Amino acid sequence: MKQRILFLFLLLPFLVIAQSKKNKQITKNKLPKQSIEQFYATHQLAPDSACSPYLYYQVYDWAGTKYKYAGKSKNGIDCSGFVSTMYKNTYCINLLGRSRDIWPSVKPIEKTDLIEGDILFFKIKKGQISHVAVYLGNNKFAHASVHSGVIVSDLNDDYYKKYFFKGGRIQ
Repeated sequence: MKQRILFLFLLLPFLVIAQSKKNKQITKNKLPKQSIEQFYATHQLAPDSACSPYLYYQVYDWAGTKYKYAGKSKNGIDCSGFVSTMYKNTYCINLLGRSRDIWPSVKPIEKTDLIEGDILFFKIKKGQISHVAVYLGNNKFAHASVHSGVIVSDLNDDYYKKYFFKGGRIQ
């Protein structure tokens, strides 16, 4: 019995150190999230003046979620899963399928006619619709990026300007 107690006392400091390192690693990897006001101010957007503030809240809530092909949860999500989730949670509209599957369910609109909540379509791979996003206003949109996860980007960025196809509005 004394040997077990002695063994535990010798093992205890190692367990404490290991747990401490684990906690530091978790803290290092998880940055504190900005407030919703700060988050949108960095993108020159104002959720309090939005037509659908809940869309802005949803985007903020999902921001930073990593990308996962065919993912549909906070553990990982792809672009069509993200747009589908935003529409379901904000507008109670179910959108199914991949980005190109969503296209037939919208009325095409030009870039100059975009309003908050419109769906953006991009032809990135082989000239086909292969990426989809939600328009927020002020040329900004939210999407699940392969490299950065859920982020807000600008339609004026050269990359997105090059691949933008059309906007679409659910009828």
